[in-house]
Amino acid sequence: MCMGIPMQILEINGFGARCEAKGVEREVSLLMLDPEELAVGDFVVIHLGHAIEKISAERAADAWSVYDEMLAAEATAAGAEQR
Repeated sequence: MCMGIPMQILEINGFGARCEAKGVEREVSLLMLDPEELAVGDFVVIHLGHAIEKISAERAADAWSVYDEMLAAEATAAGAEQR
């Protein structure tokens, strides 16, 4: 399964950007989007180091809510396996 990670743009440098999610910062490529349609503070979906879609803050929050549930379920399952 391929997953895109929602991140917020912190800085734009031409066709690259510094983005953040959950306290983690990454340099990403904007080559698949029009950088002129993006601004600091926007949310984008990152896949394999490339921003592939601009999304709303609400959609980013919804995605992270689902990811947090998945991570919690995985942690619970891992804890049960260790018993």
